[in-house]
Amino acid sequence: MLKRIPANMLVGLCFAGLFTSPAVQAQSTTDLQHIMDRLDRLETQNRELLTEVQELRRQLDSTQPPTIAQSDIPSPPENAPTPSERLDVQESRTEELAQSKVGTSQRMPVALTGMILFNAFHNGGLGGTLQVPVTAQLNQTPASSGATFRQTVIGLKFNGPDLPGGGKASGSAYFDFWGGTAAPGNNLFRVRLATIDLTWKNFTITAGQDKPIVSPREPMSLAQVGLAPLSGAGNLWDWQPQLRIERRFGTAETGFRAQAGVYETAEVYPGTSPSEYSGTLERQRPAYEGRFLFYHGSGKKRVEIAPGFHYSNTHVNGQSVESKLGTADWLIKPSDLIEITGAVFRGTDAAGLGGLRQGFTISQTGKAIPVHATGAWSQISVFPTSRLSLHVFGGQEEDRAGDLVANSVRRNLMYAGNIVYKLAPNVLVAIEAAQTRSDYITSGLRRNNHYDLALAYLF
Repeated sequence: MLKRIPANMLVGLCFAGLFTSPAVQAQSTTDLQHIMDRLDRLETQNRELLTEVQELRRQLDSTQPPTIAQSDIPSPPENAPTPSERLDVQESRTEELAQSKVGTSQRMPVALTGMILFNAFHNGGLGGTLQVPVTAQLNQTPASSGATFRQTVIGLKFNGPDLPGGGKASGSAYFDFWGGTAAPGNNLFRVRLATIDLTWKNFTITAGQDKPIVSPREPMSLAQVGLAPLSGAGNLWDWQPQLRIERRFGTAETGFRAQAGVYETAEVYPGTSPSEYSGTLERQRPAYEGRFLFYHGSGKKRVEIAPGFHYSNTHVNGQSVESKLGTADWLIKPSDLIEITGAVFRGTDAAGLGGLRQGFTISQTGKAIPVHATGAWSQISVFPTSRLSLHVFGGQEEDRAGDLVANSVRRNLMYAGNIVYKLAPNVLVAIEAAQTRSDYITSGLRRNNHYDLALAYLF
C-alpha cells in the first residue's frame, strides 16, 4: 500500500491555494518545480517500501506451521473437566496455599500442622481420676465417663536456611492441652515434642525434646495421646530435652545408622513417705544413650532392628543409684497389608525414662536400692484397605519384687485393640478398647477397662 500524504498537509495546501495573495501565486516556476520533484521522490520511496513489505510477508508465510484441520484436532474425553471446573479447582488450591502460610520475622517457610482430636471415653471403677490411667488403682472408685479435646495437637514445621558444607536446617514443635487437670478450664498448653535438626548428607545433629533415643517407636492409638500408649507397660516414652547425633551408612534400602547423645532423665521418688527423702532427690540427671539401627528393604517390604543402651545415675539421700538398661526395637513389614513393631528393655532404674515410677527404693536403713526391671511391648497392624486399619498391641513391665516396698506394682500389663477408619483423607474415626492389669505385691491383682471413641481432623 502506497504511503499517503497526510490529510493535514492536503488541507493546508488547499487553504493555501484559496487564501494566498496574488503575489504569492506569482511564485517562480522554479519553486513549483522543486515541489513537484519532491513529491516524485516521495512516491518513489513509497513504492520501494511497499515492495519490501510484500517480500517480508512472503517470508513470514513460508515459516509458519501448517494449518491443522478442525477434524484432525482430537476431542477431549467425555469426563474431562470443563474450563470453569478447572478454574474452580485452581482457585481452591490457591486458597489452601494461602491458608497454609504462616508469617515469620525471618521470612522462612513455616507450615501449620496437627490434629484436632475429640475423645469420648469411659473408665471402670479402678481408673481413678485420670482420663487414661497408667495403672489400675488399688481402691475402688465410681466409674467415670466424659468427653474432651485435651489431646488436640498443634504443630509447626519449618525448613530453614542452608548450612555450610551443603547442610540444611529444619525442625518442628508440637503442643497440646494435656497440662493441668481434667477439670474444665484447667487445661494448660504444653510442649510435647520439639526438635531443631542440622542435616548434611550422612550426618545430623538434633537438639530438642523427644522420646528417649533408645525408644523411638510406639503403638498407634487415638485414645492414648496425652500420654504415650503403654506408658508404664513396656514403652519408655518420657518426652525430655536431649542432644543427639546420627551418622548414616549405606543406601536408602540397605544400611546402618548410629545414634548417640545425652538425654535428660525425669527423676521421681517412689516410696510411701516422700517427705522424708524427696528433698534430697536431684530431679534431672544427664543420661548417655546410643542406638544402632540396621535396616533392609523398601517401603513395601522392610526389616529394621536396633539394639541400644542407656546409662545414668540417680542422686538421692547423698547416694548414687545406677540406671543401666539394654534395649532393642524392631519393625517387620512383609507386605503392604501387615506391619509388626515393638521394643524391649532390661536393666535397673527405668523410672527416669517413663517406666513405672519406682526406679529405686529406700530401705529402712536409708540405703538406696535400684529396682531391676524388664519391659516389652509389641503391635500388629493390618491394612485391609486404604481407608481401614486395625491395630492390636500390648505391653508389660515387670519389676523384681525383692527390690520393692509394700503396695508397689510388681507387674503392670496393658493390652488394647482399635479400628481406625478414614472418613476422608484427613478425617479419622477410631474405636478402642483396653484393659490394664496391675499386680500389687501385698494387695494382689487389679483390673480396669477403658473404652474410647475418637474423631480426629488432621491439618
